[in-house]
Amino acid sequence: MAKIVTFGELMLRLAPNGYYRFFQNDQMQATFGGGEANVAVSLANYGMDSLYVTKLPKHAIGEAAVNSLRYFGVDTSKITRGGDRVGIYFLEKGASQRGSVCIYDRAHSAIQEASKEDFDWDDIFEGADWFHFTGITPALGENVVEICKEACKAAKAKGVKISCDLNYRGKLWTREQARKAMTELCKYVDVCISNEEDAKDVFGIEAEGTDIYGGKLNHEGYKSVAKQLADKFGFEKVAITLRSSISASDNDWAGMLYDGEDYYFSKSYHLHIVDRVGGGDSFGGGLIYATLAGKSSQEIIEFAVAASALKHSIEGDYNRVGVSEVEKLAGGDGSGRVQR
Repeated sequence: MAKIVTFGELMLRLAPNGYYRFFQNDQMQATFGGGEANVAVSLANYGMDSLYVTKLPKHAIGEAAVNSLRYFGVDTSKITRGGDRVGIYFLEKGASQRGSVCIYDRAHSAIQEASKEDFDWDDIFEGADWFHFTGITPALGENVVEICKEACKAAKAKGVKISCDLNYRGKLWTREQARKAMTELCKYVDVCISNEEDAKDVFGIEAEGTDIYGGKLNHEGYKSVAKQLADKFGFEKVAITLRSSISASDNDWAGMLYDGEDYYFSKSYHLHIVDRVGGGDSFGGGLIYATLAGKSSQEIIEFAVAASALKHSIEGDYNRVGVSEVEKLAGGDGSGRVQR
């Protein structure tokens, strides 16, 4: 069984019930999520040895966050305990022409104030096959950039494959800050995951002839983006998610994989969205699983996109599906018929 390590911030998610606006009533749903934690859950659901690393307080909320991962079988034994705060994000889910809104309250969280001494990466990567992080984690501060760099160096020293989802978040840092940090970190990365905006925001690499808001995607433009990324950093693989946003409720969803030689496009899915948060993370989890499972390049992108398509139908950050469900959809059965 392959062992995958992921590293990032696990946050408390507070969201109004259903599609209510903030404080339309006096109730909020409390769950947990975060980019790399979402990937860890997906991989555990696929039967992988999934280990998640972060720093969380010892109090009851921190313990609840840890337990949310233990429920799915994620290994939490390397989580550092300390600090005072669990980061929070408030989510108002959009519908129709009203977009979703995400408000962060994560300043001074335990992981944001972590130091390099909090993590023994040589021990953490013992027996590991893969390491995954996202651009959200170094965006938390210069200290976390350095922690990510230490993790990448240790992973490389042990021959561990490294994947990174660029995941630019303009509410956390500027494009200039992102470009400086990610240019350094991407030197260690083997597999890069991006979307229609991240490559442009972080590295200024843009797909020509594409209108993400008008629903027009140019496949040739994305081939160019993938090749430019691979040429710049020497990535073995570049995976790009292709989202055509018709409205907050309806998207068309597909993906592309470049393996250094050829380009592979998945089938496209029309999504009627229940919850899109974690959609990109479920794509990353599917990509990592399919790669480690020895699937072909076409099978890898089909599995990753199908996994993500299913996530859009599930409430919360975590993708609660197994391999057979993903393979069924990837194989062409998207009817949604009742299973008896």
